[in-house]
Amino acid sequence: MNRVAQRPLLAFAVALAAVSVLSIMDAVMKVLVLALGIYVTSVWRSLLGATFGAALYLPRRTSWPDRKTLRLHIGRGIIITFMGVAFFWGLGRTPMAQAIALTFIAPLIALALSALFLGEKPGPAVIGGSLVAFAGVALILLGQARAELGREALLGSAAILFSAVCYAVNIVLMRAQAMAARPPEITFFQNATIALMLILTLPFMGGVAWPGGHWPLLVAASLMSTSGVLLFAYAYARGQAGYLSVTEYSAFLWAAALGWLVFGETVSRLTLAGALLIVGGCLIAARKGAAAATEPEMEAIA
Repeated sequence: MNRVAQRPLLAFAVALAAVSVLSIMDAVMKVLVLALGIYVTSVWRSLLGATFGAALYLPRRTSWPDRKTLRLHIGRGIIITFMGVAFFWGLGRTPMAQAIALTFIAPLIALALSALFLGEKPGPAVIGGSLVAFAGVALILLGQARAELGREALLGSAAILFSAVCYAVNIVLMRAQAMAARPPEITFFQNATIALMLILTLPFMGGVAWPGGHWPLLVAASLMSTSGVLLFAYAYARGQAGYLSVTEYSAFLWAAALGWLVFGETVSRLTLAGALLIVGGCLIAARKGAAAATEPEMEAIA
């Protein structure tokens, strides 16, 4: 195994870049879900993602992963399948800013899970930054509670909350996976597992429709998904899961901007105030959490 130095600030910056790429992908996926439906969109995107992942990984691989690593790949791929379908189904029924705000319970759950299963000890700055950011989420939800929500929006919110719980588990597994495999390997097995699970459902769904003129958006979403996985794999090999999970809060800024620009969704004053708290929490964790984090050489492949 290669020895990869722990570089918290670099890892934090790369994780922020991953969140940015995936946030733009969320907007593209919302367009596709509204046009094609969640199942058609998920099947074709997963097949494209598996193709891109295979092109990155298979020509350069030297050996297959061992049984323990393979179980980790498949297990995380299964969780991501449920997480993705639930999230994008909910995203098609709720405003982007609200949807992303609901997912912010995931990093807080991940902090507890990373301490429980990975033995990580997040410092006071990381915990404090998370709580400040969570206060911002509370403001956002308060503003959303004043708006009139229909039944579809409520069902969408429930689906997103389920997705957030899955994502918390994913964050912790992402750290363990990044310490055991290179980014191209992670990308390939993640996309291949998702594609296989969705293909197995085809007989029960009566097949899948041809996406027609939506191919450019599907290709763009798949490329952004692959890029996001690669960036996250790089980051989580160089920073602790609890520390990097705080970067997820920056997704709200992208959701608010893209929701307004692409879908005409407005943002309330409480939402803006919450966004400021979210940014503040991220900065607290990034500046002080990195100082508290150690940077020893750790056994990892990246």
